[in-house]
Amino acid sequence: MSPSTDSARSLRWAVLGPGNIARRFAGQLPHSRYGTLAGVGSSDADRARKFADEFGLDDNAVIGSYDDVLASPEIDAVYVSTVHTTHARLTIAALRAGKQVLCEKPLAPNNGQVMAVVDAARDTGQVLVEAYMYRFHPQTREVLRLVAEGAIGEIRHIDATFAFRAGRQEGRLFTPETAGGGILDVGGYPVSYARAIAGAALGKRVAEPVSFTASGSIGSTGVDEWAVADLGFAGGITAVVRTGVRLQDTNTVSIYGSAGKIEIADPWTLSEDPVITVTKIGEDPVQQSFAGSFPYALEADGVAESVGDQAATGPIEMSLDDTLGNAKVLDQWRAAIGLQYPFEGDTADIPTVDGEPLDVRPSERLHTPPMKYGTIPGIDKQISRLVMGCDNQPDLAHASAMFDHFFSLGGNAFDTGYIYGGGRHEKLLGQWMANRGVRDDVVVIVKGAHTPHCDPESLTSQLLESLERQQSDYADIYMMHRDNLDIPVGEFVDVLDEHYRAGRIKVFGGSNWTRERFEEANAYAEANGRQGFSVLSNHFGLAEAYDVPWDGCKHVTDPASKQWLTESKIPLLPWSSQARGFFARPARPDDRSDPELVRCYYSDDNFERLRRAEKLGAELGVPATAIALAYVLGQPFPTFPLFGPRSITETRSSLQGVGVELSEEQLAWLDLRK
Repeated sequence: MSPSTDSARSLRWAVLGPGNIARRFAGQLPHSRYGTLAGVGSSDADRARKFADEFGLDDNAVIGSYDDVLASPEIDAVYVSTVHTTHARLTIAALRAGKQVLCEKPLAPNNGQVMAVVDAARDTGQVLVEAYMYRFHPQTREVLRLVAEGAIGEIRHIDATFAFRAGRQEGRLFTPETAGGGILDVGGYPVSYARAIAGAALGKRVAEPVSFTASGSIGSTGVDEWAVADLGFAGGITAVVRTGVRLQDTNTVSIYGSAGKIEIADPWTLSEDPVITVTKIGEDPVQQSFAGSFPYALEADGVAESVGDQAATGPIEMSLDDTLGNAKVLDQWRAAIGLQYPFEGDTADIPTVDGEPLDVRPSERLHTPPMKYGTIPGIDKQISRLVMGCDNQPDLAHASAMFDHFFSLGGNAFDTGYIYGGGRHEKLLGQWMANRGVRDDVVVIVKGAHTPHCDPESLTSQLLESLERQQSDYADIYMMHRDNLDIPVGEFVDVLDEHYRAGRIKVFGGSNWTRERFEEANAYAEANGRQGFSVLSNHFGLAEAYDVPWDGCKHVTDPASKQWLTESKIPLLPWSSQARGFFARPARPDDRSDPELVRCYYSDDNFERLRRAEKLGAELGVPATAIALAYVLGQPFPTFPLFGPRSITETRSSLQGVGVELSEEQLAWLDLRK
């Protein structure tokens, strides 16, 4: 191939981190259609200069620090090839500087950081590609085509490996502080290929494993030296992947189908003449050669061809969703063998992914609606109308990325529970607040006294333990997670009032309490000079509930409860506003696969509510889920819906409803009152 004159796609590249892999990239870049090398950035000025001289960069090239390169208008795209732990910060800085980015794998050491980097790419509108260069090679494309077309029948098993024996146990590969070890260095290759092959067999770009088990060996240096994982995919497809830095493997990929097999002798390094062998039942093996391609040049062209409308997804060969899925599996792999880096621990001082101070940051291109706020008497802070649930964060890195992102969008309210994750989720939130120094800037809901420990003594011991876990001396809002009808309500009011007067609780209330017991509690408080219940957290949403998913739960979706809330103006912090996916999937009358959904929500009226939400959403350009949330936010009584996103993408999706203002007529129409 020769350089192209297509100026619309031409990119002037700079390398950030002039190491060995950067030399391979720079050496092949002249074979790209759209790219030229125009600069190099390094933390070491001498290394940058030597690299520039090696590749013939003249005095017009941009040669200097990372900041010098990112600030230069003479650079269009950067190839990030520094150590793993610097990828995320450099990539986000490059994206915000208006550069297209090709970042060496892994995009970041963990899924938490990867989510933040991908969100930055989507928000800036720049192209971001994780540099799995084998995915752009014609050999890989042909393998996936053969699988998709059933050339060897139904795919049953995949064996993929990338492992080597390093000569010395030193350097970045054996340093936990730089995210060393085999899983992150080369383990992503077999994982990504297995996901792509299974995806092709299932008619998708990639497939996510439905089961995962692994074992491995962590060496004396604290990094994984050898690891093996078993992946299960839909349709009964299985895969074994292996990686390591202290044991040489075949470094091949074999695919077994009901009618034959495909063997890939050189899937990763892709020498001058890589070959695949296809063997079908009763036939001689057939070899296919893929000589003459330059994979590093091809991935650079993949970046160039994605500039514009395709930037939000990335190239089909290595999309942003693919990168996110791969990061999740690599996290699982490390967790399965007990490998956590020092900078990821539950008590680590994890900085923001971009390295910048935490602050509210308006969206650039994703147009996420600005947060709305409300007040609850007794709390001297504005409270974001959406409250993030702290029960879906597997580790501090993930939690920090999620909480940072929510805070950057204006969210400042967090919902915790004594029983969530056996207490770990409270600790993660507490460590994040301590790391960011934001305890007095956020509103924390603490829940305790859950069945079977729903009594005044347990309430007190759990509250004190929750505060210790959260490294805090007060709860903005405390709610009893359940009620216990065997205990006179006054006993609960007395102990809650005691904590209120001691300053450990600002306001309190009940979660999953009946209207009658709530009113009884406040009548007792008024008669005895005690602080009363101020908030309620029951199930509420557009869909009327005919039952509840969990024992002891209560809903206020019936007309009488809505009338009571409207008249009393009690602040409601509703959970499950989307009715367990009734609006998100969305539900259909003939789909009875989820018995809980059927039992709690299936009715002609609710399906009519769903139909109307979809119709109004189509008119307003938002999904039905946004309409369902807007319905909750538009009630004549104060509402602060709890939501539990598992990813940054889900957070942004949930916020769409904040930007929808529904009229009284629309609210009544959605609720079948018109």
